[in-house]
Amino acid sequence: MKVIIGIDVGGSTTKIVGFRGEESLGSTFVHATDPITSLYGAFGKFTVERGIALSDIEKVIVTGTGSSYIKDSIYGLPCFHESEFTCVGKGGLYLSGLSEAIVVSMGTGTALVHAKKDGDKVITNYLGGTGVGGGTLLGLSKKLCGIETISNIVDVAKTGSLDKIDLRISDMIKTGEQNVPLPHDMTAANFGKVSDIATKGDLALGIINMVFETIGMIGVFATKSIGTKDLVLTGNMTNLPQAKEIFANLNELFGVNFIIPENAVFATAHGAALSK
Repeated sequence: MKVIIGIDVGGSTTKIVGFRGEESLGSTFVHATDPITSLYGAFGKFTVERGIALSDIEKVIVTGTGSSYIKDSIYGLPCFHESEFTCVGKGGLYLSGLSEAIVVSMGTGTALVHAKKDGDKVITNYLGGTGVGGGTLLGLSKKLCGIETISNIVDVAKTGSLDKIDLRISDMIKTGEQNVPLPHDMTAANFGKVSDIATKGDLALGIINMVFETIGMIGVFATKSIGTKDLVLTGNMTNLPQAKEIFANLNELFGVNFIIPENAVFATAHGAALSK
């Protein structure tokens, strides 16, 4: 049985997965200076490491903002384009094993897609999104902390605390007050209590928390209109260690179900491979 390749091409990163029938052949991530270099680098690395010859491949399906650079075939192989939002929805359902969910793609910005299985098909509907995402995290971290890479932001944030950054409900009520209809540890205002003695770690954690809480609340609002409590988180930012704790807290506060499936970074590439 021949191989089907799914490729998610960003501005400078490419994620690629492959299937031989129902069998997953794994995934590869490549970073380069431009979409073309990134795509061909990922394709070459993926096929060489798995011993896949061009003659073994049935077709290639590309998606993502950088896929517009691919006009014809790839190494003479049939190449098809698929909507990124369709791939986000299909990939999120596939990795989570759910039949319906709101799939949240956390990249440079954030997109929300409602996906639902209908027989053998997956129906997807783009719900909207926000400009708050990984780009926000990098930009604010550079200006406020002087840190320009995600890995360094994550490491520095591990030393931080939100006590000198965020204003919480408990900061706004009298000690012992029981009549406030909100959890006392809930954020009232991100960066609403920034202290003069806040450390770089405090600021870094505050930025991460603000980005994830903003994305999370948009997801919570979407569940109210769609009528499902399941939200599947996908994209590069799911790798941040702080994501699990922050979204678990939102689950508890709002009675929803944020899920970070295995291989969430490659969800859109999986959706591409499953699209044709």
